[in-house]
Amino acid sequence: MAQATGPSRSHPATLGDVARLAGVSLATASKALNGRSQVRAETRQRVIEAAERLSFRPNQLARGLLSGQTGTVGLLTSDLEGRFSIPILMGAEDAFGAGEVAVFLCDARGDAIREQHHVRALLGRRVDGLIVVGSRTDPRPSLGRGLSVPVVYAYAPSDDPQDLSIVPDSVDAGRIAVEHLLACGRTRIAHITGDPGYAAAHDRVAGARAALADAGLSPVGEPRFGAWSEGWGRAATALLLDRHPEVDAVLCGSDQIARGVMEVLRERGLRVPEDVSVMGFDNWHVLTDASRPPLTSVDMNLEQVGRAAAQALFTAISGAWRSGVETVRCRVVIRGSTAPLS
Repeated sequence: MAQATGPSRSHPATLGDVARLAGVSLATASKALNGRSQVRAETRQRVIEAAERLSFRPNQLARGLLSGQTGTVGLLTSDLEGRFSIPILMGAEDAFGAGEVAVFLCDARGDAIREQHHVRALLGRRVDGLIVVGSRTDPRPSLGRGLSVPVVYAYAPSDDPQDLSIVPDSVDAGRIAVEHLLACGRTRIAHITGDPGYAAAHDRVAGARAALADAGLSPVGEPRFGAWSEGWGRAATALLLDRHPEVDAVLCGSDQIARGVMEVLRERGLRVPEDVSVMGFDNWHVLTDASRPPLTSVDMNLEQVGRAAAQALFTAISGAWRSGVETVRCRVVIRGSTAPLS
C-alpha cells in the first residue's frame, strides 16, 4: 500500500491534506482539531500528528466561526497621534499575536459622535470584543452595558464601576519616584507638575507626599501645578529657586517640564545631578535621551497596559468576566540626571 504524502511545498497544507494523511473524513479532522468530544482519542491523536507533520496551521477565522466567534477585535482610540495611545495599541496587538486575531483600528479623534459611529461599525463587522483606549487617565463615559460584546477600557478608566478598566498606577508612580530620590540621598525635594485638571497630576502628588511622609519629610514648598511644557518648567523653577534655594531634587510631572527645569538650573550655576537631581515622567525618549545629562524618568509601562487589556478581553470573550479598575505598576528608568550624593 502506498504511503500517503503531504502537499507540495508550493502551497500551504489544507485541512483536506490533513484528513487524507490521517485517513479520516474532512468533518472528523475538523472536529479533532477543534477539540470536539465526538472524536475518539486515538483518532484525535492521529489527526494531530498528521497536522504537525504537514505544518498545518488552522485558519483562525474559520475555527472561530465554528465556535461562534469571528477572530476579530476592535481597538477604539481617541488620540491615535498621541505618544500615550500608540504604545498601548502596540502592546495590545503584541498580545493578540501576529496573524492570530484581525484588529480593526478606529480613531474617534475625541469626538463622542464619531466614537458611536465607529462602535456601530465595529459591531456590524461582528467583532468579538472592543478595547477602548483613552488619551488621559481621567475617567471617561462608559459605552454602556447594552453592547453585545465585552469591552475593556485602557489608560482612561470607564466611569461605570461594572466595566473593566486597565490603567497605570499613578499614585504608586509618584511614590516610587520619590523613593528613588530618597535612595540617592536627597531630602529637600520639590514637585513641579502639569495641568491641575488632570487626575494623573493629583495622583502623582498624592504618591509623592506619601513617600515623603513615610520618610518623615515634607516637600519643599507646595506642589506647583501649571502646563505640561518646558516653558512652565522654566518659570516654576525660577520661582522655586528664589524662594527655596536649598532644594536638592526636583520631581517633574513630565519630561517636557524637566527639560525646562534643567535649563534654569544651569543658568543659575547649579549642576545636575551634583547639586540638584531632576526626574521626569513619561520616559519619552525624544527628550530623555537628548537631555544633558540624560534624564531619569518614570515609565508608565503603557505597552504592558495594552497587553493586560488584550489578555483581559480574551478572558472576557471566553466567558470569564470581571469588573473594576486594575492597575499596572510603573517603573523608574535611571539615567544621569539623578545620582547619589557623594
